Amino acid sequence: MNTVGFAIQAAARDDRVASQWMLSVFFILVGVIVAGALVWAVRLGMSVRDREPAPPRPDEHPRLPDGGPVLEEREVREPEEMPIAGQESDRLMPYQLHHAASKRCDDQHRKRWHPGSSGGFGSGGPGHV
Repeated sequence: MNTVGFAIQAAARDDRVASQWMLSVFFILVGVIVAGALVWAVRLGMSVRDREPAPPRPDEHPRLPDGGPVLEEREVREPEEMPIAGQESDRLMPYQLHHAASKRCDDQHRKRWHPGSSGGFGSGGPGHV
């Protein structure tokens, strides 16, 4: 190899070292920027939380009514039948439909499971018979 070849190799090595150095500086700079953004976000969150009202004191919490807790109401419902149009060419108008899809059932006893009359999915049982 001649002197020119060595000079080209040395210049290429210097370019690689310079590009690696620049890449390292770039990544360090990006890391510092990301870390600074995270510190700024935490400080912003802390300042927002400082401006929020304090949590309520025990005497400010809601209290149960004098009659005790409000109980839920259970009822058995049955589907509301869809009204039928007079002729096949007639159509139902919105005012002919009911506002609820179900109504209160006259029999308010819950349907219960009867032994031997049901089978779960995949159990091999016949289902409701």
